[in-house]
Amino acid sequence: MASSGEASLSAAMQAAQNGDAAAYRALLRDCVPVIAAMVRAKGVRGAAVDDVVQETLLTVHRARATYDPDRPFLPWLRAIAQRRAIDVLRRTGRRPREVHDPLAYEAGIDDGPLPGHALDVGERDRILTAAVARLPEGQRQAIEHIALRELSLDEAAASTGRTKGALKVNFHRALKALRTYLSSAKEGTDA
Repeated sequence: MASSGEASLSAAMQAAQNGDAAAYRALLRDCVPVIAAMVRAKGVRGAAVDDVVQETLLTVHRARATYDPDRPFLPWLRAIAQRRAIDVLRRTGRRPREVHDPLAYEAGIDDGPLPGHALDVGERDRILTAAVARLPEGQRQAIEHIALRELSLDEAAASTGRTKGALKVNFHRALKALRTYLSSAKEGTDA
């Protein structure tokens, strides 16, 4: 809002503090769109905006004697509006909302496993086990310890008696070999 708007709101509030009822009504009327914009910027949506505007106006009414006419009006109003917005966001955030929308249930995606999913997993496990078994001993150990058992390099090195560098090299070579084997198995050819 321009500084002239700020000045007029400040003057209206000062007049309201001095008992001018018409200035007070005009002030409250002029504050409604300003408060609504402030609370929307805070994240309040829908009908809750009107609720926050009303609560803010009530708070302005109760706290009007605390306004200092020598200070800007909008920061004072913004502080009140933001606090009321936060109160509403907290209340609505804690309360579970039930939504009745039958079309959403019909059109919703089923996140469960597809029919035959267990068969696919079993087939993938069988193919992966066969692919790991085809690897040379060092590469197979690296995959089994690091990827399948999820050991750290230090733990895998202690378990296998190999250096961390050798495990890294074997692990990366094994990944490359597995990619080649699994991509050829996917295409239906045997590498």
